[in-house]
Amino acid sequence: MNKATKVFYIAFGLVILTVGFGVIAPELFEQGTGTIRNYINTAFGWYYLTIMAILLILVIVIIFSPYGKIRLGRDSDRPEFSTFTWVSMLFSAGMGIGLVFYGAAEPLSHFAIQPATAEVGSDEAFKEALQRTYYHWGIHIWTMYGMVALSLAFFQFRKGEPALISSTLKPLFGDRMNGPLGTLVDVLAVFATVFGVATSLGFGAAQINGGIAYLFGAPQEEWVQMVIIGVVTLLFIMSAWSGLNKGIKYLSNTNMVLAITLLALVLVLGPTILILNIYTETFGAYIQNLIGLSFQSAPLSAENRSWLDSWTIFYWAWWIAWAPFVSMFIARVSKGRTIREFLIGVVLAPTIFGSFWFGTFGTTAIDMQKSGIDLTAFSTEQTLFAAFSHLPLGMIMSILAILLVSTFFITSADSATFVLGMQSTNGSLLPSNQIKILWGIAQSLVAAILLSVGGLTAVQNTIIIAALPFSFVMILMVIALFKALNTELQLMQRKK
Repeated sequence: MNKATKVFYIAFGLVILTVGFGVIAPELFEQGTGTIRNYINTAFGWYYLTIMAILLILVIVIIFSPYGKIRLGRDSDRPEFSTFTWVSMLFSAGMGIGLVFYGAAEPLSHFAIQPATAEVGSDEAFKEALQRTYYHWGIHIWTMYGMVALSLAFFQFRKGEPALISSTLKPLFGDRMNGPLGTLVDVLAVFATVFGVATSLGFGAAQINGGIAYLFGAPQEEWVQMVIIGVVTLLFIMSAWSGLNKGIKYLSNTNMVLAITLLALVLVLGPTILILNIYTETFGAYIQNLIGLSFQSAPLSAENRSWLDSWTIFYWAWWIAWAPFVSMFIARVSKGRTIREFLIGVVLAPTIFGSFWFGTFGTTAIDMQKSGIDLTAFSTEQTLFAAFSHLPLGMIMSILAILLVSTFFITSADSATFVLGMQSTNGSLLPSNQIKILWGIAQSLVAAILLSVGGLTAVQNTIIIAALPFSFVMILMVIALFKALNTELQLMQRKK
């Protein structure tokens, strides 16, 4: 069970081939993947919008249906982790570096650089910027993660199947998922995970470098980012070696404490009343406009369509590509919870915290921009630090932000090595340290190599391309889940 399967060797080989192509012909790699990505955005934008909206509807249906009382495990099982630790793990795996990297930069971009529909710099653009950011990081992502994770957790803990994406499709395809078809599905999941996490590691290294460059005048160079990746790799390998109940658990709790501390400081030291007022209005408007936002495809406006392709469609494909990794990790740490408790926790806790995070950081940055401080002059990785420099205790907050990115960096990579280990050892819930460490080193090498050849954009393109076939797998997973839930509910009713 703990030995590497053919999924490991096939996926590892594909990763090496892809990275090799990126190193040998970086411009061709980026151009080719960019062309395919643009085609997918244009031809399948409506499809991504539709499936994300349908998943939201299905989650609401399940929460209020009799399915909600089914437990993810035996009826006697109870949660392995406390609610605080569980929610902390969700954040560390599902959002992580993105919260810090885009916390101020994305709302600022929607306000001052390219709003979706409003006039640049207007009050309407202010409110729209926050609503769109909540939309990109809110309910839709977590309903998608929740549905995929629910399918994995149900089959793992309730039905005793291996912790593999392919196992969730057995109600539809039976034992054929034990053959080449199942291998194909699992290889796709591993491939998407490696490149998705490698891209985040690249972003994390760039932001840590940007922070220390802004604060201490350190060079903002590729070699510095290589050193950062090397140090963090050593740290997350140590964490991975210690196991799920130690390394990831303690680091996830640390992440949450650091995040809450930083959020509280910005809320108190920033424009507090404005933050509370604008968040109340914009979050309410986001909920009110949720249906319209969910299906907005801008078919008659080339400019608005271009914005959607660059932001919303990109995000939806990005999150779908991350689903194998994040959802498998969420499933692994959710044993013993009822389906209703699981979905409410997975959807609501990250959405509320994440939206308040973006509301706080985004409002602070936009308010500075309106007052004449041009934060758009800084790169994305330095925007947050530039904003902090205009607040009391700015240096302390900047150091906290660097620490938070670092711990998110470690837990994201740590969680990914755990999931990759599971996927390449036939679903073992306790993959060997050797397999985890090998995948950890591989992820860091992919990030380092592609950073050195300027290939992170191409990696992003690769992830978007991988998202399309996995979206079809995701649809099949949902169909198989409902089929299995119906059967399970009938069995429970017979036992009464």
